[in-house]
Amino acid sequence: MAKNIEIKAVCRDRAVLRQRIEALAGAPAVELDQDDSFFNCATGRLKLRDFGNGQAELIAYERPDSAGPSLSSYTRTDTDDPDGLRATLTHALGSWARVIKTRHLYRAGRTRIHLDQVEGLGDFVELEVVLAAQEQPADGRREAERLMAELGIQAADLCAIAYADMRATPN
Repeated sequence: MAKNIEIKAVCRDRAVLRQRIEALAGAPAVELDQDDSFFNCATGRLKLRDFGNGQAELIAYERPDSAGPSLSSYTRTDTDDPDGLRATLTHALGSWARVIKTRHLYRAGRTRIHLDQVEGLGDFVELEVVLAAQEQPADGRREAERLMAELGIQAADLCAIAYADMRATPN
């Protein structure tokens, strides 16, 4: 399983944060439309991320509900039949939430920085520090904390739960 250290925070001033991220990343963002469907499963989370272009990825992950840098373990599988896979998973497992967002994806070294506009929820920023195979989570946590400080992300703005939990609307 791949692993990373993640944080999610409310974005109070999108323009200011975007400037800080662009200065740190040194390259423009890639804009992605994402439609995430969440399915019932025995452990962790299972979501289908549809990019709206006939491509999608099925992502199974485990992450604690915790404000601050948290370890996430995940696997991803690509599909070119998102509608068929969504229908099959909904039939077999049931679906419990849907999250639609526009994501601006930046990279700063090994860290993915997401500036998200989430339908019905607002603006957020996420950091995902990708861990090497044998790397200790503490190393990733230190990097996440350093980036939080550089970007001006305050502890009071950190979110403990996923967008799906914030939204929790059936589709």
